[in-house]
Amino acid sequence: MKFRHTNRPGFWIGFIDFFTAGIFLLFYMPLGGLQDELDEILGRRTQRYFLAYLLGIPTLFLYTLVWMARIAEELKEKAIELGLEGPYTSWRHMFFWNTLGLLLLGPAVATHRFFNTLNRVEMELNRRNQTV
Repeated sequence: MKFRHTNRPGFWIGFIDFFTAGIFLLFYMPLGGLQDELDEILGRRTQRYFLAYLLGIPTLFLYTLVWMARIAEELKEKAIELGLEGPYTSWRHMFFWNTLGLLLLGPAVATHRFFNTLNRVEMELNRRNQTV
């Protein structure tokens, strides 16, 4: 699979998503192809974001945050497997910036790092597919 979106503006996606209470990602994940790209990179079908979002409502979005932090950790492992240098996204980075850093635009910082790692992983996978 050739990844076309290797320059996503993570900070702005996180910033917009924060101020729309996660509704932006409800549309961006499936329509922007992000959900399918994550499935391809991680080698499995991940839980759909809309389901994680719905399950997050009664838990004050804690479920959604843990879901995203797990994806971030798997993405970090993929980046390490590909030999990419850090900094990477991670479970801890995603979780703590979205909780303790909430008043400091922490969700935008966490999302920026997530998309930075995702973009680099996709570029590396594209590079490797070109040489084959």
